[in-house]
Amino acid sequence: MRWAMVKAAVAGTVMVALAFLIPLGLVVQHTARDRAITTAQRQAAALGPALAITTDQAAIARALASTDAGAQDRLAVHLPDGPVVGNARIDPGQFSSVDDQGERRFRGGTVRTGGGYALLEPVAVDNGRVAVVEVFVPDADLSRGVGTAWLVLSGVALALVAVSVAVADRMGTRIVRSARRLAAAARSLGSGNLAVRVPVDGSEAAGAPEELREAAYAFNAMADRVVHLLAAERELAADLSHRLRTPLTVLRLNAAALGAGDAADATRHAVAQLEREVDQIIRTARRDPVDAPPVVLGCDATEVIRERVAFWSALAEDEGRPWQLAGDAEPAPVPVQRGDLAAAVDALLGNVFRHTAVGTAFAVDLTVTEDAVTVLVGDAGPGFADPAPAIRRGAGHGGEGSTGLGLDIVRKLAEGTGGDVTLGRAAALGGAEIAVRLNTRTQVELPRQQRRRSGRLIRKD
Repeated sequence: MRWAMVKAAVAGTVMVALAFLIPLGLVVQHTARDRAITTAQRQAAALGPALAITTDQAAIARALASTDAGAQDRLAVHLPDGPVVGNARIDPGQFSSVDDQGERRFRGGTVRTGGGYALLEPVAVDNGRVAVVEVFVPDADLSRGVGTAWLVLSGVALALVAVSVAVADRMGTRIVRSARRLAAAARSLGSGNLAVRVPVDGSEAAGAPEELREAAYAFNAMADRVVHLLAAERELAADLSHRLRTPLTVLRLNAAALGAGDAADATRHAVAQLEREVDQIIRTARRDPVDAPPVVLGCDATEVIRERVAFWSALAEDEGRPWQLAGDAEPAPVPVQRGDLAAAVDALLGNVFRHTAVGTAFAVDLTVTEDAVTVLVGDAGPGFADPAPAIRRGAGHGGEGSTGLGLDIVRKLAEGTGGDVTLGRAAALGGAEIAVRLNTRTQVELPRQQRRRSGRLIRKD
């Protein structure tokens, strides 16, 4: 970039040497115009205090006369109710419009009018109404002093161009080198290289601007903190998961002694699955983030829900809970991992068993539309006394053994797809109902003619 800056400066020098009067004239004209517009803005701002106090036409007229633009008959005020104080040169329709609610909206800016421009400045007055201050800027003010400035700037144009080339080369050498080094380190850290650091001492960092040196110090401190936090989190997750091995061993031995039967098989299956999940957590926590396998998104919600409902149905039959499943006739692709969706469904069904009495019925309904897959889990329990805190992380239901994380996990899964979670009362069963909407429009392509299916509930006793 250093040589690019030098070449740009040289090219600018040649351009100025060949035709510097044209761009110089444009710059001077632009400066004169800005000066005129700025002066007009100050004149308009001078009326702000008066309009904030009163909208009486006589008082506004006295305020206009006290300004330079008002004394030159260049100032006008369009009051909210329609009257105009002063010499207005444009119609209200050029700077206002009526929206769909019937309210008038004003816009500022400049409008071309005869002999110059009209500067429009909306000003808030009482009761939320808006007045518009109009300042006329004649063409003579827009070009005032251009000729004199042309002569002065022409004498120093060549010297300024030469100095700009020298300064660009000097500053570019220092800034570009340091900025490039810092950007390379940031890219390396973002790609997973946690050992990268930016040199801040020695010859390699010599000549770097102080601001970039401070940025390098901050970057190195951030990288060290990231390494420390990642290591601490991995070790903490591994240690906490390892503590579960002892109670899991006891559960596995007890489950092995249960004998035959569907409930015993389901218990042994659940213990084995829990052991696998704990082992996976420990391996994942101890694995270096660089070696982590790629995450594969996408699964069939119908298959996952059918599998998890079948798992919980064994416990439901033991407790005498009638259950219902509907809408599982067709595939329902969703852009989430299979394990995450299974954990969310388990959290919903686990809440039913945990927070309702034995024998309470529950139902699961899967609904598919063109842009979303919705999972409805309802029960015949008492429902939610207050749905708002129930979904808040850590709030829970207040019952024994509740951590308040289950519904928060479900909410994060839904919001990760652009969907949401809604809590309410089940229309059929009368208890709590949780609707989880997983958005699929941008991630999963569904058939165009797929229609909403409510499904006929199949009762299981």
